[in-house]
Amino acid sequence: MPVLQASGLSKSVGSGRAARELLQGVDLTAEADELVAILGRSGSGKSTLLHLLGALDRPDAGSIRVAGEQLVGRRSSALSRIRLRHIGFIFQQFQLIEELSGLDNVLLASRLPGAPAGGARRARRLIEALGLREVAAHLPHELSGGEQQRFAIARALVNDPELLLADEPTGSLDADNGSAVLEILRGLGGRAVVIVTHDPEAAAIADRVLLLRHGQLVAGAPAL
Repeated sequence: MPVLQASGLSKSVGSGRAARELLQGVDLTAEADELVAILGRSGSGKSTLLHLLGALDRPDAGSIRVAGEQLVGRRSSALSRIRLRHIGFIFQQFQLIEELSGLDNVLLASRLPGAPAGGARRARRLIEALGLREVAAHLPHELSGGEQQRFAIARALVNDPELLLADEPTGSLDADNGSAVLEILRGLGGRAVVIVTHDPEAAAIADRVLLLRHGQLVAGAPAL
């Protein structure tokens, strides 16, 4: 069974004459050990789709199943539990807490009620694997952009989620750091990874590339 199964997803924004349908009957699956890239222009609805898949927003229609859990129609408390245990997020702007060290940012998700056991061990293993041990005690403003994004990746993985969602993961990085982050994402095993991006070079690392155009996903190559 795929880690991610989404079918018939629709989502509109605005109301009345200002209403605009961003997604129209979108279907998407992602298997364990598969990296899927969704490529589209700014404003095409990529981030909206990712927020639906990660239970940060609710679709107007359609169904979403992650790691066997149905998302649509669930209470907010149930969705929070599913996100904590099954879904990891990587954001373009890192979203680290400025008052916490890199290590404590990673540990934070593992300390929330309902998080799987072993978080501290996984956090230290991830920090070592991502080459961050020497800067683990530093605050975010003391880190480079590449280091911040690697801590964000470690945070996303600390609860060992089956699904990893990345929203423009290289958008705030220079070319070298962006390439390093893409190499990390490409090397992740044992989970499904979905990235959304406007950058064909970032999409080129994927096993499968889909284009988001006019609210629908179509198979494509990393070129717009």
